[in-house]
Amino acid sequence: MRRTPVVALAAALVTACAAEPENPADLIVVGGTIYTADSTHWTAEAMAVKDGKVLYVGTRDSAMTFKGKATVIEDIAGATVIPGMTDAHAHVLGLGEFLRDVDLLETTSYDEVIARVVERANTTPKGEWILGRGWDQNDWPDKAFPTHEKLSAAVPDHPVMLTRIDGHAILANAAAMTAAGVTKASVSPAGGSIERDAQGNPAGVFVDNAESLVASAIPPMNAEQVLAAVKISQAEMHRWGLTSVHDAGAQVLTVDAYEALGKQDSLTIRLYTMLSDNTPLLNAWYARGPQSGLYGDRLWVRAIKGYMDGALGSRGAALLAAYTDAPHTNGLLVSTPEHIRELADSATKYGFQFNVHAIGDRGNRIVLDIFDAAFTATPVADARWRIEHSQIIESSDIPRFKALNVIPSMQASHQTSDMYWAGERLGEARLAGAYAWRSLLNTGVIIPNGSDFPVELVNPLISFHAAFSRQDAKNWPEGGWRSEERMTREEALLSMTAWPAQAAFQEAILGTLTAGKYADFVVLDQDVMTVPPEQVLATQVKQTVVAGKTVYAK
Repeated sequence: MRRTPVVALAAALVTACAAEPENPADLIVVGGTIYTADSTHWTAEAMAVKDGKVLYVGTRDSAMTFKGKATVIEDIAGATVIPGMTDAHAHVLGLGEFLRDVDLLETTSYDEVIARVVERANTTPKGEWILGRGWDQNDWPDKAFPTHEKLSAAVPDHPVMLTRIDGHAILANAAAMTAAGVTKASVSPAGGSIERDAQGNPAGVFVDNAESLVASAIPPMNAEQVLAAVKISQAEMHRWGLTSVHDAGAQVLTVDAYEALGKQDSLTIRLYTMLSDNTPLLNAWYARGPQSGLYGDRLWVRAIKGYMDGALGSRGAALLAAYTDAPHTNGLLVSTPEHIRELADSATKYGFQFNVHAIGDRGNRIVLDIFDAAFTATPVADARWRIEHSQIIESSDIPRFKALNVIPSMQASHQTSDMYWAGERLGEARLAGAYAWRSLLNTGVIIPNGSDFPVELVNPLISFHAAFSRQDAKNWPEGGWRSEERMTREEALLSMTAWPAQAAFQEAILGTLTAGKYADFVVLDQDVMTVPPEQVLATQVKQTVVAGKTVYAK
């Protein structure tokens, strides 16, 4: 019996639908909300992935047209997808070391710090160094710097060095100072200070450049130990939804470890590496030149990290006027302006991005002045130089970032950590330029966000939440600290995705879920763009994906 034309047409459609599409996807993600961070289409129902890149993002029906015989369909069952998050300022090796050493975060007294060190000493052979990190005297009843005597009495048989949470001060016991040859006659180096007791003896705390007086006595990590620490750090980053990180100051063995992992095809995090201010290291890389997208777009070595001042918590941030709670000091310059200018000229000559740590208003002004002079002497098209932290800025300097096309690379979680005591350090007037995200954004700059881990916790949603709420994990203070400087929630997402990519010259391949870019994404168990602010930090990472491959699953 002859088929009617209608039946014949239906049969043809069935055959066509069953046929393999011309460009089948490897993976199609459906069943939830996808935030692309792409302003042309902010949300989507589905995403198709092929060869590690986004093939299509849009409606479910259209995405399913890319379904082939081997296509994996991932139904996320009401979960939320965002682009892979980037920490735009962190310390990868430092995180590995932190996970190995004594954890002193959230200690509420000096006695608690000592108890944790004693616990480690009980399982450590006598004479071996004990290292720890995370103490913050601002969280203790007595907010003065500790002195070594109680620690030395409790742990007499091990040299101990404990790094303050910001990395800009250390506490050493007597055994450590003896091992390092530190005595009453020791002199504070330029850009550093030795805290002393009433008799002039070293009290145990060494700030900024003085840290090296003790740290230089610690046996250095070898290449195998550094590689192991980087592997641990990589796994921890993925656990929190990070697919990329800007490593703010890597030394020789760390870069070597990255390259070793790359050659082994074991580098799963994307690393934008800033080289530390180390003359032999820099000279070697000047000879090699900037490197981008090594090992399948996993490693970039095309930036230099300089250091202008110290940190606010240890009163090392360089201020234009004295500290309100310590009128005898206005902070420290850990490098001379002349040295930073030399680095700027070298970066220009050899084609590297230049990123400088500056926290205080004096530190920021000096760096802006240096950048201005360097650009005037040798104009650089699209330099994208950065000031790392940009925490305290004098109001007249805020417009200079945009005028000079300098990127303020900031860490929102620093604001929620520092807000309890920043007013004591600075006084009310200077708070107007403290963690001034809205004031900066209003000039037209971008703000790549980060954590500075292990200074802060790894979880990037802490900085995401802080950026738009300016509240801590307990939702304090009500309405947010200096709430006029908040980002919008959309800007907060961009600060963890698209803006770090732009700050690293990666916007063509990373930062948004756009067709043609890498399929780096995170699956979250709730919609961080719509849940009440107080629920954001309860969000769990269900899956982290880099180039279409799962690198973490809960």
